[in-house]
Order: sequence, then structure tokens, then C-alpha cells
Amino acid sequence: MNTQAVLSLLTIFLCLLHLYLANDECVSKDFGYGSTVCVCNKSTCHSVPPLQKPKKGQYVIYTSNKEGLRLHKGVGNLVASSTNYKEKNVLKIDEDVLLQEMKGFGGAFTDANGINLASLTKDMQEKLIKSYFTEDGIQYSLCRIPIGGTDFSTHAYSYCDTEEPDKKLTHFKLAEEDHKYKIPYALWAKNLTQDLKFFASAWTAPKWMKINGNYSGPMGFLKYEFYQTWAEYHLKFLEAYEREGIDFWGMTTGNEPVQALSTSKINSVAWLPWQMLNYVKNNLGPTIKHSKFSKIHLMMLDDMRFFLPWYTNWVMKDKKARKYLDGIAVHWYFDDQFSPNLLNKAHNSHPDKFIINTEACNGDQTGDIHVMLGSWERGEKYGSSIIEDTNHWVTGWIDWNMCLDIQGGPTYIDNNVDSPIIVNATANEFYKQPMYYVLGHFSKFIPIGSHKINSTQIDNKNVPVATFKRPDGGVVTIILNKKEVNVDLVLINNKKGDVPLTVSPKSITTVVYYN
Repeated sequence: MNTQAVLSLLTIFLCLLHLYLANDECVSKDFGYGSTVCVCNKSTCHSVPPLQKPKKGQYVIYTSNKEGLRLHKGVGNLVASSTNYKEKNVLKIDEDVLLQEMKGFGGAFTDANGINLASLTKDMQEKLIKSYFTEDGIQYSLCRIPIGGTDFSTHAYSYCDTEEPDKKLTHFKLAEEDHKYKIPYALWAKNLTQDLKFFASAWTAPKWMKINGNYSGPMGFLKYEFYQTWAEYHLKFLEAYEREGIDFWGMTTGNEPVQALSTSKINSVAWLPWQMLNYVKNNLGPTIKHSKFSKIHLMMLDDMRFFLPWYTNWVMKDKKARKYLDGIAVHWYFDDQFSPNLLNKAHNSHPDKFIINTEACNGDQTGDIHVMLGSWERGEKYGSSIIEDTNHWVTGWIDWNMCLDIQGGPTYIDNNVDSPIIVNATANEFYKQPMYYVLGHFSKFIPIGSHKINSTQIDNKNVPVATFKRPDGGVVTIILNKKEVNVDLVLINNKKGDVPLTVSPKSITTVVYYN
């Protein structure tokens, strides 16, 4: 073989190696926060191939851990059921009884998300969008789109910011931010994931609609004479987005209705439960449900679980208000201070209404480091929350901003927080954090239409577990090991066989198997 041929083969080999590394390997970077991120730039971006149904008698296992594994795939063999597991922790799985149907997993198309996407070159934007919305990513299925501005905008705004009241909403129009930062990226994601669903939430009404004349609190109630105007504002939003090619699966009654009672700078509308009852019963409910958008799932609360079940009970005690509501939306903030049994109480009071988590983020508390690149603990908190929620009737889990900058913004009220993906626009790259991969352990393997099923727990505090049945018959078990040591366990399923496992310290593991 001559020198030219050798060089040609070497070039081909290096190109293939580059493609392999670019597609399959996590190029890790340690920023000193306990674990690592995966770097995505023009040369490399870690991807995770779609789930392939394992052969009969086998299971597939995916692991992420503090040591640096990121959705690392393995295959094992199911073993015949046995009672000889004295040295192992036993998890018994019952797939005969289907519990709540899962609505999806995802994040929010905020202004900040779009601004950070736009700060990257087109090819890097594509890599980031694909990381969330393709089979080689973590396959988000349900996402939130704000109605107007949020605290993660560069300024406060609504869609009808007139000096004088405009009760007929003649000046209503979408903002520049919708056309630059929300709609284009939502459509891009939708084109990659044809069954992607969206729901909408409003933060604030125009100032002229509110008693205090401000976007935020305190006492940011809506003036009673504008209840119907505010309902029609929501309808106009749905119509405007429909013209842009975006339809909505759901809508909430408004983000964090108790927020605007306080001096918080977050733009919001305040609602006491008896006010919400009247608004849903007489305005928002009939306006939406008697329109061409009647199939939209209307969700109330959109706030912390602390307000369960008394807030929802107050509203739903009215039969007319209740009939317009399909679900209850909760946020994860301060969940560590309020028992998940509140979710059980809400479900038991209203078993025909689904419960869904519609917002979560880390780094939001006073004194927090806003962005902790590579923090395993923050990913672990996500995993713990999702398992706890789904074990208490929650049907889906929606994160907050899908990407932010290295300061955790932009946010016009300096409400910086962390995000599963952090964008470094200066370097034209982004970082996939442990939070991103932990979310993927759920979103990638639990499609819409899956059902929660029962499984026993071995150590609910330190090794929580959740199990689901997919529409295609696959069983998905997710194990979060918060311990600093290996944990031996076995999954027992009399219909499919047993799965003996050793899960690594500080890890999350997803196991999938079929008949």
C-alpha cells in the first residue's frame, strides 16, 4: 500500500472517529461544583440514541451518576423469579393496576430561553433544540408558553399596554418577543416532535386592568369590571398563536395567583379563591369552553402545593366552576417544607381532575449561587421531586427555563436561577448539566399515555423508586440512589422475570423491559 493510500485511510478513520465522538461521547468539563457538564460546541455534542426494544428475556439500563456517567446504556438478562434474595433489597412491581395517565415532561419557552438560543449560531441553536426535542435527545413532550412577559423577560409588558383602559382590546397584539423568541423556537421544536403539546400561562394583565396599577404586587388584584376582558384577552392570545401555527393542549388560570398579594417584583395577578371561583365560573370557563378552543384543558392554581387542597376545594365546591376545570397545576417551590400527602388530598377530593407540576428551578432561594455548573445535587433534587410527585398522583413535570446564560438570566428583576442547559454565548457553546440528564431519565422513556403503576419501596428517603407502564407494554423503573455507596436490589415482576441490579453511588438509573 502506497503512502497516499495510507494517508487516505487515516483521514477516513479520523473523520469517522470525529463523527463517533461528536455524536456519542460526552466531553465533560468540571467547574468545581461536585460533578461535570457535557460541553456542546461546533465539534461535539453528546446525544443519546432512541430506545430500542430489548430482545426477549433482556432489559436495557441507563445510568447517570456523580462520577460522570450520562445516560450510559447497558443490557442485561432477565432471570427466573426466585425467593432467594435475602441479601438484596426487593422491589415488587405490579403492572395489573394502572394508576394516573402521564401527560408529559418538558420546559418553558420563555423570552430568556429564546434570547439565549438566539445568541448562538444557527448550527448551535439546532444542536440545543435537538437536545430537547428529538429521539437523539431527551424527547420533551409537553411545554409551557407564557402569555406575555414573565420575570424572565428583559422588561415588563403585556399585549395591550395602553395609557387608558381598552375594554374591547382593540389594541391587543403579540409582542416583538413572541415573534423573535417564542414562536420560532416553539415551531422548530414542533417540527422535530410532531406530537409535542403546549399549554399557556399568563403572568400579568395590563396595568389598567389592575387595582394597584402595576404589573406586580402588592395587592395586584384584577378590577372586577375587567374580569371578562381578561378572559377575552386569553382568547385573543389563543387566536393569535393559532394564526402562527401553534395550537394549545392546555391553559392555566394564571401563574402563581398568590404572588401578587406580596411585595414580590414578579409580574402577576392576585386571586383569592372566591375571586378565582367567580372568574372561572362566569368568565374564563365559558369564554374558552364555548369557543372553538373548547377542547383545551383548563388547569387551576399554578402555584405551590401548600395551597392544596383548601384553595382548590374552595373553587371546585361550585359545580359550575368545577365543570370548566380539567386539572390542578402545582409548582415545586418549598415542597421540602410541605408533605406530598397534600397531593393525595387534592386527588382524593377531585379524582376526576389530573394534577401536574408546571414549574421548577434551582438556585432561586435567597443566598443561593444561581448557576452551579455541574452540580449533581441539583439534578438529584429534580429526580427526587419527580419520583415523589408521580408517586402521589402527579401526571407530568414541567421545568422552567430550558436554557439560560452563565449568570442565570436574563431577568429584568434580577431573579437569576439555574437551568438544565447553560449557554456560553461568548464561546458559542452550551453546557448540559446533571439536571438535564436526570430529566431525560424520565422524559425519554415515559411517553405521553404511559401510566404510573405500583412498586414497593426499599428506602423511600435515600433510594426512592417510581415505575411506569408504557403504551407499547414496556415497564420503566427509575431508581434514585442518594447514598454514597452501591445499593444492591432486585426488581421482581412475576409476568416478566426479575432484574438483579447494583446501582452506583449518587446515581439515577432507568430500567426498561418487555414481555
